[in-house]
Amino acid sequence: MTDLTPLLTRIADALDRLVPAAPAEADFAAARLFRHDPARAAFLPAPDYPLPLDLLVGVDRQKARFVENLGRFARGLPTNHALLWGVRGTGKSSLAKAAFMAAVSDYPALKLVEVDRDEVTALPALFDLLRGRPERFVVLCDDLSFEDGAAAAKALKSALEGGVAGPPENVLFVATSNRRHLMPRDHAEGRGLIAASEDAEEEVSVSDRFGLWVGFPPMDQAAYLEAVRSYAGRFDLRAKDLDRRALQWAQARGSRSGRVAWQFIRDLAGELGKPLP
Repeated sequence: MTDLTPLLTRIADALDRLVPAAPAEADFAAARLFRHDPARAAFLPAPDYPLPLDLLVGVDRQKARFVENLGRFARGLPTNHALLWGVRGTGKSSLAKAAFMAAVSDYPALKLVEVDRDEVTALPALFDLLRGRPERFVVLCDDLSFEDGAAAAKALKSALEGGVAGPPENVLFVATSNRRHLMPRDHAEGRGLIAASEDAEEEVSVSDRFGLWVGFPPMDQAAYLEAVRSYAGRFDLRAKDLDRRALQWAQARGSRSGRVAWQFIRDLAGELGKPLP
């Protein structure tokens, strides 16, 4: 009788090679900020965010509301997922990261995980990975919109609602967007009216899952100059006609915002030969 053991052993070895390796256990002690790589189910450590919270000017109301919600989450109290929406460059993403860095010194169990907006469909699996861990996670998606249509919207709704188990108690989802209702501008192109309407309803309904909406209006001239002066004072950047130069910079860019103010400061620091964080 033929001994099939060697053949079966080779078949078993071949099958073992076809099975993907189990993802490595996440080391959340390695950093405070991480980027999520859904292809490898990996959490990649990232450096601390350098901008102090007090340097964000012209958004005091938004700052106070978001910091209050984040503090409640850090203390294990009921909170709402947050949507920071408004004009580009007004500090939405900066506020989320700077507020986290301000809070984590008092609440070391806090971790921030940034996800790419093109990986929204991976959020339910990510939330399941984080569920039940001792850390408390702020999951941040910058510039969120549903360019892929209703499928991504359904995935986000599934993550925020959590199915029969409910949403993870230790996860706070924060999204930034230029549009309050998160829809792509061309969501109706190439679609029938009924299908486009259904997709739009699906996408708009996601906004309702965010209990906290924080709006960022356009920055006026006074707030823009306040931001420039605050940056210049913090980093000891002295220049004649600072306001005039800052306004000329904004005019050349065609907008006034915290981002434009920071870009002006970076240019000025380079001109003066001074480093910035």
